[in-house]
Amino acid sequence: MRDNKGFTLIELLIVVVIIAILAAIAIPKFSATREKAYFAAMKSDLKNLASQQEIYYADAYAYSAVTADLSFTSSDGVTVSIVASTSGWSASAVHAALGTAEGCVIYDGTATTPTVGTTTASAPGEIACSA
Repeated sequence: MRDNKGFTLIELLIVVVIIAILAAIAIPKFSATREKAYFAAMKSDLKNLASQQEIYYADAYAYSAVTADLSFTSSDGVTVSIVASTSGWSASAVHAALGTAEGCVIYDGTATTPTVGTTTASAPGEIACSA
């Protein structure tokens, strides 16, 4: 009589198939979570920029487009573009991992709303994102 210790080939294949099905379900959910983190970083940077602009305005009675004047540093991978005048400012943020068609925008004062892809902010101080 044979000593049956171990798994058969069919049992091992069933386990591999189950693991593959679970991976196929889990991987897209992780991708969506990563994209949400990119948008959260851009929103956070724009909120910080708005605070820094108001602090600068309290001192200089004008807004600045120079990040060094504002003591502003964006997150890794996030590029923030600023346009400013004495009566308003606008900014857009894009993440290197998402491309230039997706991003977030904000404006304040008399500045015109910037666009990223088809996204525009509808009210001053409001952050609008493409996703």
